[in-house]
Amino acid sequence: MAYTPELNIKYSGTLRRIAWAYEIPMTRAIEGLFDYASKFIDSKKVCDACRDRSFCEQCPFNHNGQSSQMS
Repeated sequence: MAYTPELNIKYSGTLRRIAWAYEIPMTRAIEGLFDYASKFIDSKKVCDACRDRSFCEQCPFNHNGQSSQMS
């Protein structure tokens, strides 16, 4: 597991309520939020700024089927 940021009380409480509403653990709720957000965030901007090309094949921002062999 990579670095895990701590959520402040506002966002922790928000995440908890989303998890309760969908009757899922908070970890699954945050995963769902990331999956949902990745559909709307500028993928090109994220990929251009990326510092870890080893993750491309699993990255939700990779809509072009790019592999980790990108240069």
